[in-house]
Amino acid sequence: MASTWQAIAKRKKQEQWSRIPAEYRLQSDFKKDPVNVLDVPRTCGLLSAIELDITESYDATSLADAIRARKLSAVQVTTAFCKRAAIAHQLTNCLTQIFFDRALARANELDAYLTKHKKPLGPFHGIPISLKDGFKIAGLDATIGYVGLAFKPASINSPLVNLLLAAGAVLYCKTNIPQTLSALDSHNNLFGRVLNPSNLALTAGGSSGGEGALIAMRGSVLGVGTDVGGSIRIPAFCNGVYGIKPSAGRVPFAGQETGKALGSDKVALQASAGPLAGSLRDCELLLRVVADMQAWKYDVDVVFGDWRSQGECPPKKEMVVGVVRRDGVIDPLPPVHKILDDTVRALKAEGIKVVEMDISSLFSQCQSLANALMGVEGGNSGFDIMESTGEPLSPWLQSRMKRKAPLTLEQTRDLHGKKAKLCEQFLEIWTQANGTAIDAIICPVAPHPVPPIDAWNGVSYTSTFVLLDYPAGYLPVRKLQHSDLEGSLPQSKPIGSWDQRNREIWTGTDHSTFLGSSLGVQVVVPRLQERRLCQAMAVIEDSIRRQGIGEQSGPKL
Repeated sequence: MASTWQAIAKRKKQEQWSRIPAEYRLQSDFKKDPVNVLDVPRTCGLLSAIELDITESYDATSLADAIRARKLSAVQVTTAFCKRAAIAHQLTNCLTQIFFDRALARANELDAYLTKHKKPLGPFHGIPISLKDGFKIAGLDATIGYVGLAFKPASINSPLVNLLLAAGAVLYCKTNIPQTLSALDSHNNLFGRVLNPSNLALTAGGSSGGEGALIAMRGSVLGVGTDVGGSIRIPAFCNGVYGIKPSAGRVPFAGQETGKALGSDKVALQASAGPLAGSLRDCELLLRVVADMQAWKYDVDVVFGDWRSQGECPPKKEMVVGVVRRDGVIDPLPPVHKILDDTVRALKAEGIKVVEMDISSLFSQCQSLANALMGVEGGNSGFDIMESTGEPLSPWLQSRMKRKAPLTLEQTRDLHGKKAKLCEQFLEIWTQANGTAIDAIICPVAPHPVPPIDAWNGVSYTSTFVLLDYPAGYLPVRKLQHSDLEGSLPQSKPIGSWDQRNREIWTGTDHSTFLGSSLGVQVVVPRLQERRLCQAMAVIEDSIRRQGIGEQSGPKL
């Protein structure tokens, strides 16, 4: 073995640090607050007044308008977000690949294009977009946290990268993830751990944890993550931002580094790519642009259909929202009950019909089946990569992952047969026995508040909707308050080991640790209806705001 894994990791971190310009580097004394670092970009003195305004007063939608109207240049916007991303990284360790020099060169080209042609290159003209580490960009690594994949740059772009470039985007950084992409806290031996900027003691989530932290720090206005068990919605929840997992085949996913043999995703639980952002309309913007750019021309797995074909919600006063409170595997803790109650009260006050739904008999069958489908390949490709350098598993994974024999054809077929049967049964939940059609469902994204580092429990509330291939989004409502900590655990026996561990999060954590963390709801609609999801989320968010239950998040638009 030419180099130990530690030596490779050290060299990679040195390379990463060298790509942060000296003028973007913090003085060590600016990390004073041991809990919350969200205000450091405003107080550190590295960002000018205009750069603070660009990164805090706009979302991607309004930035695109400002660049198109020449109120801002692509270079101004790119410089501001490169600086802020560098600051965010020094505080939260949220980045992997840093290529600000490329980004600024691209921004200059886009400004020249707008001057020459009097029109933008595309709908994302001049907008900096961050990407989860697995997306390949020619000339850069896509390690997904494996030491064995360091210093092996991609030779071609992932299809989504080509689409974003054609739409005029500026790509400037890739974001940190957990080793194997299979953990719920973003730690790996190559780049280290992502920290939650609102509370360094809480998890930033995984596997798109770097995206969540970067967007929370306003170091990115719009990013793309991936989700196979909750990996967009969980970091969105942990960091208090918006995130949408589309159905598989809506956003180009091909050409990524997954650490698995080519074709594995076709027989396993199928992941999807989707947006994380500081505003709901930016999540919708990315999904709409991808659809209207005819993404099926970039990735053969993308489903044909423009944005208007992706479903529609009825008017607010005709809308019916189903409420699913429990999954039958893990009962929610008091703050989760509270935020659901608050959301339901707001919807009813706005004249929206709310239907309580007990689908736990179906819901409870999903997590074990989803887990089994995630493990079809047995993890062997990932273990091969680690063994090539002697790299160990990340500590959280050491008791949870081991090399297994791949499932046989018959075993895999049987799992898919069970999945098909469940999908058929779930179709019935969208129409109640009295014939009432459900337009969207709200439910928890997790059975607990944002937990401490490495304490995340099960993923049944998120992986179920990957199994069913339903579009699902996280909608931040407000921060956790003292009143949310009222209430106690039920006196009944835990449902099982997952439920027992969930209760231990509550009994084993000082409840004050949860204060100020994100609380929100997950919104779900039927398969391939992403437009319907965005519309439903917008109605629910508007109702919450009108009833004064949630505070405005993201930029002041």
